[in-house]
Amino acid sequence: MSSIRVLIATSQYWPEIAGNAPYVSGLAEGLAARGHGVTVVTGYPHYPQWRRQGPLRLASRERRAGVTVRRRWHYVPREHSAAHRLLYEGTLTAGGLTALGLRSRADVVIGVVPSLSGAVLAATAAAVYRRPLVLVFQDLMGRAAEQSGYAGGSRVAKRLSRFELALARRAAAVGIITPGFRQYLEAGGVAPGRIHRVRNWHLGEPSARDRAETRARLGWPEDAFICLHAGNMGHKQGLSNLVEAARLLHDGNVRIVLAGDGNERQRLEREAEDLPAERIAFLGPQAPGDYEAMLAAADVLLVNQLPAVSDMALPSKLTSYFAAGRPVVAAVAAESEAAREIELAGAGIVLPAGEPAQLASVLQSLHHEPAKAHTSGRPAGHTRRARSPGMRPSRSTRR
Repeated sequence: MSSIRVLIATSQYWPEIAGNAPYVSGLAEGLAARGHGVTVVTGYPHYPQWRRQGPLRLASRERRAGVTVRRRWHYVPREHSAAHRLLYEGTLTAGGLTALGLRSRADVVIGVVPSLSGAVLAATAAAVYRRPLVLVFQDLMGRAAEQSGYAGGSRVAKRLSRFELALARRAAAVGIITPGFRQYLEAGGVAPGRIHRVRNWHLGEPSARDRAETRARLGWPEDAFICLHAGNMGHKQGLSNLVEAARLLHDGNVRIVLAGDGNERQRLEREAEDLPAERIAFLGPQAPGDYEAMLAAADVLLVNQLPAVSDMALPSKLTSYFAAGRPVVAAVAAESEAAREIELAGAGIVLPAGEPAQLASVLQSLHHEPAKAHTSGRPAGHTRRARSPGMRPSRSTRR
């Protein structure tokens, strides 16, 4: 196969290790490893902390793993509302337009959504280059505005959906990470034959580290039943549900741990101030390797979402959760993509979202019935793992 020139527009990229950044990075590096010329247009690292990482620069260009990365300054919101999101998307788009290199050419242009800017930049470049446009939907932006609960989100949801679907109809191919996105896109006029399932793959190998050593490093007593939520602490995760569940626990050995970062972390820590560390604890983001070891050292892995979140997104943490072989307890809407994926994998228990008393009861039940917990987690460890062509699986991902 002859080499081609590929341009990828995305809001997240290496060195971010959460959300869709590892998948986009793996795609770009995998294509470069196969001899293709790959350029990525993106912003500066900021996710999931929603704080800029590194020095403030208006523009930069770097070369990594055979990929040319062009970055531009953009606004990073500390508070999330429709207005702040619009400013975020607008500055990502405006800056990205200056990074497209319109004098150069690309043979195919890929836009990655959950940032609408990725789709807009890719569509612009594809029109200028007169080359095929490919859109990969990690999230649905219109649905996200409707379901996430951000201030003003519902007012702009219909407009976002119309715009998002108009871009998707222009694409030569549309990739979706979960089948639930298909109905939304087809109803919006995207030709069914152009929609393709593109599974997210597990990044990193299951940990072979000693479980006791990992628990000691993390400060987890051997007799503690650790219920771990790993990844982004954002609005759509609705993690106050976990704090309230911790408040309702009657078993002193059951502990809820939230590991990661996000724009909701400080608020959650304030909510949990009156609770002892034996009931709920917080950890920072874990480096690749340490992250997989942490998952394997836990007793239960938690997924939590707001009750309104259904088909807008699929938590990327599930790929790492499944590989860890631990039981998953998901407090999510029954019709959500997360519930669908867990049930298909046979990897755990799905509970109603926003019901902390029921969550606390189930966690205590699993502690007292270890055989049930083990059975719930075993199928997940045998779930087939998909990989990107040419991908070197070295980074963990969680959202």
